[in-house]
Amino acid sequence: MHPAALHRTIFDSDHEVFRDTARAFAEREVAPHLDAWARQGHVDRELYRRAGELGLLGIGAEEKYNGGGIDDFRFHAVLIEELCRVGATAVTMSLSGFNDLVAPYLTSLADNEQKRRWLAPLCSGELIGALAMTEPGAGSDLAALTTTAVSDGDELVLNGAKTFVSTGMTADVFLVVARTDPAAGRQGFSIVLVEADTPGFTRSGPLHKVGLSAQDTAELVFDDARVPRANVLGEENEGFGYLRGNLPQERLSVAVTAMAAMRRTFEQALDHTRNRTAFGTRIADFQANRFYLAELATEIEIAQTFVDRCVLDASHGKLDEVTAAMAKWWVTELQQKVVTRCLQLHGGYGFMTEYDVAKDYLDCRGSTLYAGTTEIMKEIIGRKLTRE
Repeated sequence: MHPAALHRTIFDSDHEVFRDTARAFAEREVAPHLDAWARQGHVDRELYRRAGELGLLGIGAEEKYNGGGIDDFRFHAVLIEELCRVGATAVTMSLSGFNDLVAPYLTSLADNEQKRRWLAPLCSGELIGALAMTEPGAGSDLAALTTTAVSDGDELVLNGAKTFVSTGMTADVFLVVARTDPAAGRQGFSIVLVEADTPGFTRSGPLHKVGLSAQDTAELVFDDARVPRANVLGEENEGFGYLRGNLPQERLSVAVTAMAAMRRTFEQALDHTRNRTAFGTRIADFQANRFYLAELATEIEIAQTFVDRCVLDASHGKLDEVTAAMAKWWVTELQQKVVTRCLQLHGGYGFMTEYDVAKDYLDCRGSTLYAGTTEIMKEIIGRKLTRE
């Protein structure tokens, strides 16, 4: 960490012990395989089992379902930071994607049988889960989703399509957002558990993204796919409220990831400018570059302070959707600026993909898009401001 970095005060000794475990896991089980996973387009399933053994999955789930039994988002943040420290943003989206996108719904909404059947093996890494929300014609607009799950006796019949589903090619079970009452508008959504081998369900991919090559992304199609009505999470037709309740944590997870990733990019750029010379002078000693570095260091520390406050709020159950939206849009947009300038400081080497900064440049571009675009975040904030 560079000399000007502020001391952070949100973590205690328990978090630091957990950090040691997460750091060792990232260095031994993740970093050596990143290039291979990027080439094959997904992480190995064994990674989930290893993460489950170490207690890195389902941190907030009950211990009797193989979870950590700890309702403290700071542990989630620690795992994200340690994965990003070794350049594993794609892996962060897979493992922390389960912790922050999938597990909270199961932990808070699933009945005991659903937890036994799905949550326990997901937390142990035996199964892989995914959240299927976005649709080809809807994007960030949840109210425009058209996938239906129509009642037929004791079954629901699903029809429709989902896209941009993270871990969609490797997942064994999907949390699918569908309309169970098409005439009820926002009050007609439900979250339905769909297993990968369900007749009438198909997936295609992996989709070829600009970055995050090791994180598989898929499109899903439901063609009269039948599941038991017992697969509904929580109450039927209450899904929109459930989604709104969990989106702040998902968006904070994105902000923490962007924060940790850009900090690593900056640290590497700082080292590069200190060690490389041009015209007989260190790159860091040119005034224009010093100003670049000073600006980025300052903005990173300001953002970190805000993110840490949001992490504390989330840990105490006080993070609201507006504050989470602020963190998500501000930090992910700052990440674009930081990484772009860090690439510039590397000169021509920054354009070479064997350099981490080039990979960071590709990987970071999606952060302003997923979990709601920057424009949607501003709309959430703006509506709150103008309606009160």
